[in-house]
Amino acid sequence: MSQEGYRITKLLEHWIEHNDDHVKRFRDVAEEASSAGLQDVAEYMRLAAEKGDEVTTHLKKALNSVK
Repeated sequence: MSQEGYRITKLLEHWIEHNDDHVKRFRDVAEEASSAGLQDVAEYMRLAAEKGDEVTTHLKKALNSVK
């Protein structure tokens, strides 16, 4: 693998992990909001988590394309 391929691989791996951390936090906040009676906030946070999962899917596809 070229140096550029290696660098891109490491970036993608980092972004996947970082994005997954955000998605987990979005879900945690959704639960907190729901418990606090903030149903609209909870729903928007759940939607953000779903979109985050989509981002992770695309990042993983990109990663698989580099290897």
